Amino acid sequence: MKKLLLLVFVAIMTTAFGQEKMKLVAGSLGVLKDQTEVNVEVKFENVLFMKENITETQYLENRKKQVLDNPKRGEEAWKQWIEEWEKYKKEYYVDYFAKGLNKTYKNISFKKDAAAKYTLRLETNWIFPGWHAGITAMTAEISGKIKLVETDNPSVVLAEVELNKFDKFVQNKEFVMEYGRIASAYDSAGRYLGREIKKSLK
Repeated sequence: MKKLLLLVFVAIMTTAFGQEKMKLVAGSLGVLKDQTEVNVEVKFENVLFMKENITETQYLENRKKQVLDNPKRGEEAWKQWIEEWEKYKKEYYVDYFAKGLNKTYKNISFKKDAAAKYTLRLETNWIFPGWHAGITAMTAEISGKIKLVETDNPSVVLAEVELNKFDKFVQNKEFVMEYGRIASAYDSAGRYLGREIKKSLK
């Protein structure tokens, strides 16, 4: 985890493989050779949060109290925040993951709900949402597994990549918000994975 001076920060994208943030632990991504389209999924179930490993319900209760206790925010701000949280969780995180993949590897179209032979499924199991304080911020971190599976038979795992507090920085318009920073982590994970796919298919 690193504090970022956002006004002077320059994102230097170096390979995360070998740095233990993202690690291929089984199989090979080379099976994607000759594929033109790959389905993408993000699973967000039973996720734990923060260093204390609290549940999503506990995290949201804490977040609600923070918002309601702020005299400049209140009920309407909380309503907007939780609506965006659910929208990002159900719709946008997978879009950001696919966006990252397509950013760094352009010979395959990665998209959700694709009728493709293979699926890249990111199973999230832990999140630290980071923080934002004006010109300084801390990136979100995500832990979990990315599995390359057969779409019609997802029990067949062809490759598995482990994410260990993955926290590489990518800016987006909602980075000041928790869900925006988490979206950034999914985007970045896609970018790094796309680079590894590119290497595997040379």
